[in-house]
Amino acid sequence: MSPGPSRAGTIAAYVPAALLLLGAGFGWNARSQAAIPLAAPLTGILADVPEYRIQPQTLSPEERRVAGMSDYVARVYWRDSVVAFTTFVSYYDRQTQGQTIHSPRNCLPGAGWEVMAAGARRVAVDGVEQTLNRYIIKNGPATAVVYYWYQGRGRIVADEYAVKWNLLRDAALAGHTEEALVRIVLPIPRAMSDSGDARQRIAQADSLGERIAARLAHDVSKALPRA
Repeated sequence: MSPGPSRAGTIAAYVPAALLLLGAGFGWNARSQAAIPLAAPLTGILADVPEYRIQPQTLSPEERRVAGMSDYVARVYWRDSVVAFTTFVSYYDRQTQGQTIHSPRNCLPGAGWEVMAAGARRVAVDGVEQTLNRYIIKNGPATAVVYYWYQGRGRIVADEYAVKWNLLRDAALAGHTEEALVRIVLPIPRAMSDSGDARQRIAQADSLGERIAARLAHDVSKALPRA
């Protein structure tokens, strides 16, 4: 007698149908989604970092139209005469088919950056360990460490597939899809005499990146609508 289907196999058989139903629900519910306003202005996010000079950045109208966000804040943080890191927080008060957050995983190569390493880091945010994406990228002589994640509807998420699943489910079942993309870029100084020096500089960038990420995620949670 042949063995019956396993429980895992049975569940897997229903996954495409579940995704189709959620997709249909997302398409049906997109027009009726509520646009959820921010709880506080994004300008209050990481507005003061001791020992750093802050310079705001502005997107062009075309860049903002293509990205499709409802609001954003972008800043450069200088230490003495050197850029220590940049931050970018884009907020979408609702997401619909064809108008969703653009993943840095796709945007970075399109902007000429080569991903040298891709992984994740665990960072404590308000006492809770969260997983954030962590990349090392290169464009000609320029190298940088990047941290990014998605934040909204009571979650901090790094995994791209989980983000899409949550988006479809919440659109279909809750009728709102507000979310923010949060990104930190930490340039690595070009003067690297050997591989050991490079590793040390990247480790220093990671140390700063983790500290900034923890505070940035905390500030973003204060600006986002309550889950």
